[in-house]
Amino acid sequence: MSETTSDTNTADQPQTVEVSHQEFRTGLPAGRFRIIINPEKARKYVRHRLLLTFIALPLVGIGAALALSGYPWAGLALVVLGVAGHRLVTAQAPKILLHLVLHDERIYREAINFEILEVRLAR
Repeated sequence: MSETTSDTNTADQPQTVEVSHQEFRTGLPAGRFRIIINPEKARKYVRHRLLLTFIALPLVGIGAALALSGYPWAGLALVVLGVAGHRLVTAQAPKILLHLVLHDERIYREAINFEILEVRLAR
């Protein structure tokens, strides 16, 4: 009986397909594939991949040092740039990941293997 239930569930949901990167690059704009990106995992992966912490922390630190040493506006600008840049990239992580996946086969494979990206056939 449980086999019947699992068959009906899989019939309703499209299965993920294994496609090469080149086929993915040509098929996605043509509408042959539907992708599902896990937003939480995408945020973590993009932050790690772009070394976002290593860019944002020095900006905020230098901004704080400038503000304390007598240049409050320049310091404030760097702090805002560091914090806003980090939040902007984090919020746009799925779109950034899609761009990276379309242009780099290694990132495509990593996204598939880490279960960040699922490729399904379009209906």
